Amino acid sequence: MILLIDNYDSFTYNLAQYIGNFAEVQVLRNDDSKLYEEAEKADGLVFSPGPGWPVDAGKMEDMICDFAGKKPILGICLGHQAIAEVFGGKLGLAPKVMHGKQSNINFEAPSVLYQGLEDGRAVMRYHS
Repeated sequence: MILLIDNYDSFTYNLAQYIGNFAEVQVLRNDDSKLYEEAEKADGLVFSPGPGWPVDAGKMEDMICDFAGKKPILGICLGHQAIAEVFGGKLGLAPKVMHGKQSNINFEAPSVLYQGLEDGRAVMRYHS
């Protein structure tokens, strides 16, 4: 079972539907009293997008600290920012809003994450 932690974002249920094609998925809000209990049972954790800053997103940063290295963790948008922040990354405001804009992506170093993707590929940006 994959536990999808909802950071109060409407896109969470799009993710739940997609994940549900491959695995059982349970969705709980980031401040749900059963969050830790269900996380212990889960095979992996996915932290959803959401508004604001990671520090304001319920138990998310504490959960990342507690489960890192014990369970697979994926963060999307706000969830990704939280993982970065927990491991020493610094967040800041982008100089220009790029929500719904296209950019080309270039890979600085080889990685299994980018395997099969060509350099210079056009991608859509969804952040503001």
